[in-house]
Amino acid sequence: MKTFIETERLILREIDIIKDLEPWTEMMSDPDTVRYIGNQTMNRAQSWRQMAMVIGHQAVRGYSFYSVVEKSSGDWIGRIGPWFPEGWPVPEIGWTLHRDYTRKGYAKEAGAACVDYAFNTLGWDSVIHCIVDGNIGSMKTAETIGSRRLYSMDGIPGVTDELCWVYGQEKPDKV
Repeated sequence: MKTFIETERLILREIDIIKDLEPWTEMMSDPDTVRYIGNQTMNRAQSWRQMAMVIGHQAVRGYSFYSVVEKSSGDWIGRIGPWFPEGWPVPEIGWTLHRDYTRKGYAKEAGAACVDYAFNTLGWDSVIHCIVDGNIGSMKTAETIGSRRLYSMDGIPGVTDELCWVYGQEKPDKV
């Protein structure tokens, strides 16, 4: 598996649809986890299709959500990375963690590393994070990694019609 980003505690690598399917399905079948990302739990077949879509995004764009692995245990803990599907306002860094790995600073650690990767490897001038209203954890994560609230949107295309807040930041040397 190709590693894209490595941090002190995490490895962000390409998705392995066979190896990652079970924990991905566990994550996406949890109502609390999906509450702010479409509010629809997924079964194994739906999770497989979503993983295939993310792998397809990698093939089309050259980047995508990556599987996040905790170095100390080798456990798959979520998906985090650069994302820019059709309908998005601009490229995003997004994150979703398995419920067993939240509140450990992993989203902040991987999110910050992905912002750096987007600026310094992908050549982006700015990044955003589309966050559904009420998702306080993601709002705090975005702020912690240097983003600020920019504007609101009426939903995220293909995900939700709920009010969303767009957080973001410019590449430091561009400011």
